[in-house]
Amino acid sequence: MRTRLSGRPLVAAAVLPLVLTGCGAAATAAPAAAGKPAEAAAPATFTLPPPTGPRAVGTTELHLVDEGRPDPWLPDRDRELMISVWYPVQRTGPDSGRPTAPYLRPGAARAFTEVDALEVFRAGTVDWAGARTHAAESAPADPRRGARPVVLYSPGFGVPRALGTTIAEDLVSRGYVVVTMDHTGETPVEFPGGRVEPARLPQQTPDRIKVALGARVDDTRLVLDALDELDRGGNPDAGGRRLPRDLGRTLDLSRVGMVGHSAGGPQAGETMRLDRRLDAGINMDGTMRYSENDLVPVATEGLDRPFMLMGSAPDGEPQTHLTNPSWGAFWRNSTGWKRDLNVPTARHYSYTDVQAFLPEVDTQIEIPDEGRTGLIGTVDPERMTASVRAYVSAFFDRSLQGRHRPILDRPSERFPDVRFVR
Repeated sequence: MRTRLSGRPLVAAAVLPLVLTGCGAAATAAPAAAGKPAEAAAPATFTLPPPTGPRAVGTTELHLVDEGRPDPWLPDRDRELMISVWYPVQRTGPDSGRPTAPYLRPGAARAFTEVDALEVFRAGTVDWAGARTHAAESAPADPRRGARPVVLYSPGFGVPRALGTTIAEDLVSRGYVVVTMDHTGETPVEFPGGRVEPARLPQQTPDRIKVALGARVDDTRLVLDALDELDRGGNPDAGGRRLPRDLGRTLDLSRVGMVGHSAGGPQAGETMRLDRRLDAGINMDGTMRYSENDLVPVATEGLDRPFMLMGSAPDGEPQTHLTNPSWGAFWRNSTGWKRDLNVPTARHYSYTDVQAFLPEVDTQIEIPDEGRTGLIGTVDPERMTASVRAYVSAFFDRSLQGRHRPILDRPSERFPDVRFVR
């Protein structure tokens, strides 16, 4: 069906683990005193920061099937995905009559509870099932302000779409519709009826990177096809489940952008190279190469539309177009508007929800200092979350709505951690 490419961490220069680092390993408790049973500590809870914009947020899930495209990890099956659509509603909370959506579906939450996550959240120590979003689940959409620009979000290699919730909710609160996507086979994904497809990636090889990124690009184009169907009044859900009222009326598909973290970053760029339906993109800390001397095509060809690079400092060296050869090639070959931002005190997962919830979890369970700094660095957590939200929304305001946002022109005193590379 479309084209093939790939992905492994495609992360920063640092090679970080997949989200799931164990296979059903139980949490290890400290030995109890003789004759006394060990008391299991309550799992840590966390609350996501609320959206900063004035508009209320709703969310719903869709099950997509790409008929005729074999799944790269299960070739005897058609490729299937789960996505979440985040959209405007009139109100949320107790007055809306709708509960807020869970952060992870029960089956997916159970899968994450049973294993170690990101090597710092030991099995059974985090209450993934109890975490909630701020979005009203499947509430009627609010089309009163007309159709809104659409932003797609893709997570890093081996992690769930849930890690982009903070970005998604904030963009919707500021006037966008956001679609987050999982990539089946990379991470446990829960489908309708409670079926959970596990991670099933083969051993790491450069070829696996190409296959994975190719699948991700095709996944993105499937999502764009589904949005086209929604916009025409159809229902792309594979099971025909009921959609929130007026959902299709909130979509302005003449203005579509994409933001991706880690492997999602080159995925955004490569999909833009192949599909003109994407007008703008952001790469959050994802290198644009398969292996040392094998660049993703978008790095060698560049883009003629707006694109922003947002880097951290893996191993202490800032990832920028001046230090990362794949970013440098992309920068030289791109003719569209571009910006390169870096946060030297941040690390790879500073661009995800981990930045927002790890500090709270750290107050309840013991996380080694090296584990915390390895994921989110030493940047002030609240300031980093605010910075990411501000620059992402400013970029899409500029590229999709033609609004001038001064924070894209020069360093800002409000966000002192962000360095302008160019």
